[in-house]
Amino acid sequence: MPRDDYRVVINDEDQYSIWAASRPAPAGWRDEGFSGDRNACLDHIDQVWTDMRPRSLREAMQELERAD
Repeated sequence: MPRDDYRVVINDEDQYSIWAASRPAPAGWRDEGFSGDRNACLDHIDQVWTDMRPRSLREAMQELERAD
């Protein structure tokens, strides 16, 4: 059974990371809702973080596409 040593955190740019479960999330980050051992958290991130571009870049690119 995996230990909940880590949790997945996400920032306002929709970027993911892992953080020690015993520590509060760093400034600018919030809990994403997944926790587990290190490998489980990294596997989860691989599954959900499919577009590595920051949200602000994605939105700017969408605006450019709409303008065309």
